[in-house]
Amino acid sequence: MTGGKIRSSKDRARRQAAETLAVAALAFLASEPEHLGGFLAATGVGPDQIRNAARDPSFLGGVLDHFSGNEPLLIAFAQHQGIDPTEVERARAALGNIWERDMP
Repeated sequence: MTGGKIRSSKDRARRQAAETLAVAALAFLASEPEHLGGFLAATGVGPDQIRNAARDPSFLGGVLDHFSGNEPLLIAFAQHQGIDPTEVERARAALGNIWERDMP
């Protein structure tokens, strides 16, 4: 029973870290108006809806999807955060947006 609890705690921590990274990615987008505009157009979310949308793990997963689909943006964000770009893929997996077998 304890093993399940530990795993659940680890999963929760991993998911929280993924959400934190996605929020940082969203803030990075917000600092780049041309990238933010493209993201908002693709999602259909208005600038006035971002704060509420950012509370939704599915939306945060979509933020990470957006970065994964744009390699130059992904690399710029990873450099800005001081992380390896594969961390974004791991965060996507933690939020449930990709199959584990697709992980680098």
